[in-house]
Amino acid sequence: QTPPASERDARPPPPVGSRLSLPDLTLLDASTVKPADLAGQVVVLYWWASWCPFCAVQSPLIDQLQRAHRARGLRVLGLSIDKKPEEAAAHLARKGYGFASAWVSPDIARVLPKPKGLPVTVVLGRDGRVVMSEAGQLFPEDIEGIARFL
Repeated sequence: QTPPASERDARPPPPVGSRLSLPDLTLLDASTVKPADLAGQVVVLYWWASWCPFCAVQSPLIDQLQRAHRARGLRVLGLSIDKKPEEAAAHLARKGYGFASAWVSPDIARVLPKPKGLPVTVVLGRDGRVVMSEAGQLFPEDIEGIARFL
């Protein structure tokens, strides 16, 4: 049996030490984040979906991480793979999450394809290189440990 195209084409998370080019991202609140806005910060890229049970456990921890460390230069960029951006925006509002999030449109997916798995958490150090790259749900201590990259 052939896996669906989405799984067949899925790639592993980017390796530690690699560079990841970020595109300009239009967020669910219609604001834009440009790579220059993130220069010199630790950036957590977080692929998620409103229907993902593992994301339901991890998202509040990701939100807490950003609230605790944003003043020190940590930014979370959520990347929703929901079918519609309205679903993702409604979910964030319902949960009260404060992290910025974009919807993975076909244009974004071409430049920043979702690695295999969900959730996926990729941390870019202040120099833009990948310092952590994990597919699947993280333990609370792993999420708290992201602060060590500050």
